Amino acid sequence: MNQTNADFETILVLQGGGSLGAYECGVYKTLYKYGIKFDILAGSSIGAVNASIITAAQNSNKNAADILESFWLTLAENISPFEFNFELPFLSFDKKMALWSSMYSMFYGNSKAFVPKWLKPDSRFYFDPSSWTYLYDLAPLKKTLKDYIDFKSLGKIQNSEKNGFNSKTKNKNTKNKLNWARLIITATDIQKGEPVIFDNLHTDIDGDMILASAGFPFYGLRWIIKDERYLWDGSLLTNTPMMDVMRASPIRNKKFYIVDVFPRQQKEIPTNMIEVWHRARDIIFMDKTDKNIEMIKISEKYLNLLKKMYGIVNFKSAKIDEDTKDMLNELGREYNELTQKHGAAIIDVTRIGRKERDSHYLFEDADFSKYRIKKLIEEGEKDAENKIREADGNKFQNK
Repeated sequence: MNQTNADFETILVLQGGGSLGAYECGVYKTLYKYGIKFDILAGSSIGAVNASIITAAQNSNKNAADILESFWLTLAENISPFEFNFELPFLSFDKKMALWSSMYSMFYGNSKAFVPKWLKPDSRFYFDPSSWTYLYDLAPLKKTLKDYIDFKSLGKIQNSEKNGFNSKTKNKNTKNKLNWARLIITATDIQKGEPVIFDNLHTDIDGDMILASAGFPFYGLRWIIKDERYLWDGSLLTNTPMMDVMRASPIRNKKFYIVDVFPRQQKEIPTNMIEVWHRARDIIFMDKTDKNIEMIKISEKYLNLLKKMYGIVNFKSAKIDEDTKDMLNELGREYNELTQKHGAAIIDVTRIGRKERDSHYLFEDADFSKYRIKKLIEEGEKDAENKIREADGNKFQNK
């Protein structure tokens, strides 16, 4: 490869997961505390929302951790099961809280994020509910985001090079965007079943694009129409958009931080259908980038081998005939094309994964109670802290 490990991009990848996005907030608070800044932030669903808030704050030289936490505390609802005096002695407090809070969200929505269709009725509510295509409208979220995102800070990055973004490029016409973070968020084209990538290297990111990335149909969230395309949540195709980053930025080496809000491991075997669906949901949406990383590393070895072979045969000699020269030139063109499309190496991956410490509940990602949001933020902070200390310890041992 023609790059050194000093020339790499630091990337944060955030998953979708409803209210579990508060865990990502906690993780980011710790990363921010350690002074880790990101060249690229990528996300799907609520991860796209978090990534957008962080990117805008970072590009505005504001405290991104404080702004993101303020956003989540704004979404948090002051509700408690004890206020309604129902007894479910066979449930733990955490399960009882999750059950009540998710039911509350289903019936009443969240005033800062989504509103149920039945609280904004029109004629179809009374006469033809069978024609509904959604249950919840994300219009409140769009309004809330305006309080936390300066969309000018998500404007199109102008300092691009032919072969990809380079934040070190100097351009007199882009003084205020030289060190801007890049934002990549994903949506799904309903009609084509293809990914739609919004990237502020190429376009201004607006509120509709963020909402399009978060419209999860299985929870009844409304699709977004953008540029004559009908768009749903990007997590339908991938909940961990690491490969979207690799395709969008194929030149510079990568150091990834990936936040996994759906537990990879669970010791307990499900004991009923609710627990079966819960565990299946976790497996569907958990991080599955291991195989992708393995294939990228294999491709990197092939490219390095090809480079060495090309170096061996590409020598100057009067004895080389025209056919051989043409063959070498073709080999050089193919090598350059491959490195331009697949040249980036993954030099490090740090995964920070949420664990279910207290209970397994199917609709925990719809629990927006202040109790749960604060707890998720705290868990994210602690897990990230432990991961960074573990990484530092490993570096110390390797010296």
